[in-house]
Amino acid sequence: MSKPYADREVWFLTGSQPLYGEETLRQVAAQSQEVVRLLDASPDVPAPIVWKPVLKDPESIRRAIIDASSDDRVIGVIVWMHTFSPSKMWINGLEQLRKPLLHLHTQANVELPWSTIDFDFMNLNQAAHGDREHGYIQSRMGVPRTTVAGHVSNPAVAARVGTWVRAAAGVAATRDMKVVRFGDNMRYVAVTEGDKTEAEIRFGVSVNTWGVNELADAVAAVEPSAVDALVVEYEDLYDVVPELRKGGERHESLRYAASQEVALERFLVERGATAFTDTFEDLGALRQLPGIAVQRLMSKGYGFGAEGDWKTAVLVRAAKVMGAGLPGGASLMEDYTYDLTPGKEVILGAHMLEICPSLTTSKPSVEIHPLGIGGKEDPVRMVFDADPGVGVVVALSDMRERFRLTANVVDVIAPPAPLPHLPVARAVWRPRPDFTTSAEAWLTAGAAHHTVMSTAAGVEAFEIFADLTRAELLVIDEHTTRRGFADQVRWNQAYYRLAQGL
Repeated sequence: MSKPYADREVWFLTGSQPLYGEETLRQVAAQSQEVVRLLDASPDVPAPIVWKPVLKDPESIRRAIIDASSDDRVIGVIVWMHTFSPSKMWINGLEQLRKPLLHLHTQANVELPWSTIDFDFMNLNQAAHGDREHGYIQSRMGVPRTTVAGHVSNPAVAARVGTWVRAAAGVAATRDMKVVRFGDNMRYVAVTEGDKTEAEIRFGVSVNTWGVNELADAVAAVEPSAVDALVVEYEDLYDVVPELRKGGERHESLRYAASQEVALERFLVERGATAFTDTFEDLGALRQLPGIAVQRLMSKGYGFGAEGDWKTAVLVRAAKVMGAGLPGGASLMEDYTYDLTPGKEVILGAHMLEICPSLTTSKPSVEIHPLGIGGKEDPVRMVFDADPGVGVVVALSDMRERFRLTANVVDVIAPPAPLPHLPVARAVWRPRPDFTTSAEAWLTAGAAHHTVMSTAAGVEAFEIFADLTRAELLVIDEHTTRRGFADQVRWNQAYYRLAQGL
């Protein structure tokens, strides 16, 4: 089975030292290669795990880490101290590390051979304290990392390693991400603002603006043959309403929406961008707010944020990468309105047009309706309900001295009743632990109203992503209480201000 990140690599570095002799080191190499084989064979590990020769001196450690840090194919490094690798040997190397790190605390054997165990066996299999030595130096140096303990033959261990790989791929995606903003953010809106310079320092993402009329010119330049081909694709893949089909009275609106998709994708590809924003307040010469174009570009893996919300565009792109190859999807989302029937509270999420069809396995309907905002022609959009299942809703907010991720684990459900007069894509969910606790915690966190909903990558991937980027993370789940959450926000406020230095 092909791995979702088959063109990337995770390097596996094994620590030891010359003290034990060549025979022992050969066994170390053979056993660490077996660990790599087991990891690489796991369907839950989505990138190739590449074994590197055993490291037993400071220079080879430094060189291996420099090589990993400078290789664009490498999205992360796994380290394991098979025997006892004195941690001072790793100081210089760890100072050079520029890639996500996973400390794997495992050993070659599952069970101990109680009846035959001797001191030669003990000398060879010392990870129990070798990894503790390594954990000390990483903590002493403040090295961000994820720690996973257990035997790699255990599917739960391999799954946790796989989740870390996904988070590392998300970090790699932001490190070289370019975001195109068509126009500015919606006027007077606070949460869509943010420090783009700090975002580039923290996440690596470059956010820049282009005039929307550059996009309008690109739309006008799309050749009819490209539009023809895309319209055929729409009619093959979706339930296109008769008025938009060829010969229908509003077919030209569908053709214009298709020209927007072609132009948008070309514009992004030409600039090496993987995420973008627009805003209904600044459409220039565009005839309609892009709807189906945005939805389909998200389904291809692009990040998107509405009303100029570049932070959400970054988050959608990261979620897309982290969830690659998993069931479900990721999309821009917005908490729109509530059903507050006591004991049955649910949230109806949607946006004006732009919800990604990766959230459904049903066949979307392509429709055209008035928007009532923006003052342009009626836009074309896909209409569907998100599939039921477990998901996570995550917001990225600029809290002045840090970026804050707020994540709420949710249960997506089928709408309790039909929605015949709501012609947009939507999701309905019950937030954990309950509506009141969730909503009060979300507001206490100051979390944004634009989010990414992910039904592929789960909350653990976002936890690791936050750790790797040194962003704050607040999680609302079945264990959350109002008082405990409020205390966590207060403690974090003090911690993150102190952590920035005086």
